[in-house]
Amino acid sequence: MSYNPDIHHRRSIRLCNYDYSQAGAYFVTICVQHRECLFGEITNRAMRLNDAGNIAAQC
Repeated sequence: MSYNPDIHHRRSIRLCNYDYSQAGAYFVTICVQHRECLFGEITNRAMRLNDAGNIAAQC
């Protein structure tokens, strides 16, 4: 199916008037199949990475 702007509507999640080219802190969210905890677990409000999580963090 090719892109049709009349039926494919996507709302931008970017902040208006924010300069994304400037240095700043960014959060990246990774969603995995069935929302499985593949990279570790959250304990006492802190992320505890497992081996796969450590590999992802290094990359």
